[in-house]
Amino acid sequence: MRKILLLLAAAMTIGHAKADEGMWTMYDLDSTVYNMMVAEGFQLPYENLYSSPNAIKNCVVNFSGYCTGVVVSPNGLVFTNHHCGFSAINKHSTVEHDYMRNGFYAKSYAEELPNENMFVSFMKEQKDITARVESLIQGKGMAEQESIIDSLTNVLTDSVKQKDKTLHVTIDAFYEGNKYYATTYQDFRDLRLVFTVPKSMGKYGGETDNWMWPRQTCDFSVFRIYADPETNGPAEYSEKNVPYHSQSWAPVSLEGYKENDFSMTVGYPGTTNRYLSSYGIKQMRDENTSRVQIRDIKLAILRKYMAQNDQTRIQYEDAFAHSSNYWKNSIGMNKCIDSIGLIRQKQEYEARIAQWLDTARIDKQRYAVDLAALDSLYAKSSVANKVQNYWFESFWRNTELFTRALSLARGVKLQGPEDKPEKQYYVFEDNSSKWNADLDKELSAAMLRNYCENVPENYRPECYATVMEKFKGDYTKYIEWVWKKSKIMKSGAKLYVNKKNIAKDPGVMLGVDLWASYLSIAPSMLSTLEKIEGQEKKLCAAKVRMEQDLPHYSDANFTMRLSYGQVRDVEVGGRMSGYYTTAESIVEKMKQADKNEEYFAEPVMHELMSAKDFGKYQDKTTGKMQLCFITNNDITGGNSGSPMFDGKGRLIGLAFDGNWDSLASDILFDKVLARCIGVDIRYVLYLMDKWGHADRLLKEIDAK
Repeated sequence: MRKILLLLAAAMTIGHAKADEGMWTMYDLDSTVYNMMVAEGFQLPYENLYSSPNAIKNCVVNFSGYCTGVVVSPNGLVFTNHHCGFSAINKHSTVEHDYMRNGFYAKSYAEELPNENMFVSFMKEQKDITARVESLIQGKGMAEQESIIDSLTNVLTDSVKQKDKTLHVTIDAFYEGNKYYATTYQDFRDLRLVFTVPKSMGKYGGETDNWMWPRQTCDFSVFRIYADPETNGPAEYSEKNVPYHSQSWAPVSLEGYKENDFSMTVGYPGTTNRYLSSYGIKQMRDENTSRVQIRDIKLAILRKYMAQNDQTRIQYEDAFAHSSNYWKNSIGMNKCIDSIGLIRQKQEYEARIAQWLDTARIDKQRYAVDLAALDSLYAKSSVANKVQNYWFESFWRNTELFTRALSLARGVKLQGPEDKPEKQYYVFEDNSSKWNADLDKELSAAMLRNYCENVPENYRPECYATVMEKFKGDYTKYIEWVWKKSKIMKSGAKLYVNKKNIAKDPGVMLGVDLWASYLSIAPSMLSTLEKIEGQEKKLCAAKVRMEQDLPHYSDANFTMRLSYGQVRDVEVGGRMSGYYTTAESIVEKMKQADKNEEYFAEPVMHELMSAKDFGKYQDKTTGKMQLCFITNNDITGGNSGSPMFDGKGRLIGLAFDGNWDSLASDILFDKVLARCIGVDIRYVLYLMDKWGHADRLLKEIDAK
């Protein structure tokens, strides 16, 4: 269920706003915010953000629906993070051509590698359509509202396609549904991998350094947009496509930055819930606890098998990276919630709102949140919410067995003649090169066992009766039996839908049972969730109304946002850490690789980072080769790969992480401790030059 919550301006503490916190929409950027940006060092006219032909928004892209990228050349070259390109790099990697381990550089257009199901989206226009949406959804239930918005989305998309068939529209709720914006996008689906450093550098420090500062990770990868050769517009992949001729691109700067310099990120932050109630935060904390508990088990199994051989490592490297990232995020977020007493702070602020509501002359119907009811509703939903989290973490796309079983239960496409039902069948293609059977069996058994141990009996799927009765609670034997007796794990085997024995196939039965158990959770949650959203909406509306003289920004919802701040030091372990890291610091870590394999780097990297002179990539002020730096910009997941601009609108880095103390910032932004970690663009260019010898790309980028 989507929860898009209303935000106030940036807060030093709850309820005290400061204008340089926030994830601001660009088409209607508040003049107060722009004036503050100028006061802090931004030097471009207002229209250069959104509306001019060379506006900054025109070079920033939604990268494949989960990250951000930036166009850096007239020929469609895109920078994003290494971890954003991780899946593509992994899919192209084999034991013989291990691009993940060894890196990759396409020395010509012909060598650039296409990527299935990847894309970039350019935001073309955004506008407020609140009045139109509200006139259609007023008085309707949640499901009907979503259906109406979907229909309106289709209408608006049809309208823009009459002008340009390559455009489409999305409608997103802002300010907890108090506003709705329509955004027009243009998607390019021919995106090719051009350059990546070895994982040793692109993911340097691994999980040890993830969410930590100081950092030395050279977290970048390079892609190129390809277009129709006749129109320069979007086109499905074709060998005939040509590099996209960009209308605008970000100038890349070699000048660097100093402490307190202006810094701006523009990107696609995913989700924040900063004005979620104290009851909602408690539930989020419980969800994090469940996620950590389940992923502890999953990651241990993946780690064991990945260490055995390169083929298994390549097969599961992407899954491990994604799972471990949010595992550590959940640990850090809960630590922050507890250490700052966030739930208590929220409760105190909610008491202030309740007091204000008692005396304010306002529309009670719109603003009067019932906090006692909200408490009761969250309590009512807690068990079902926990079960749902365990179900998704345990079964959804977790193993090949569960994936195949659930796809059958949900209705995959039938094969065979449509006019002869008796000859129609299900079949799975042979994708055995993408997974390890022993790992899959062990993980499937472990997930079933853990689910049983943590979920009430009345929520357990029917398959548990078979486990207990036929196999005396031995999950390993049960999974082995399913694999042996079922056709679903036999690639190419046909399961004819009209055969009586299909219903007795153990894999089919497993999928039916798992899916039925999931469907049983929804009825107990739906009406409660709708009431929770209604009360959360009133709570957020009341907060904004109570502090109506402050500028406002909406919670992140993976639409383009601007944030600004300064290059700023932070305290770590009782002392100031410095606002940048140096080549010397990574060399010192590399020397510790015998104690921590995540600090390993190839000998050539030792040599490159130990250079006496880094030439034009060395900072002219400090005399150092600066690797990563920190700012107090406001970011979250989805901002990965976001360009970091200086006051002149020049690219100085790519955002790739937050620090450990910022992990509660999805709920509360801490302006003292929260930091955005970026890779210095000079570090990026240095490795492209001295390691990759990517002369054609460097000439194309033309950094100055």
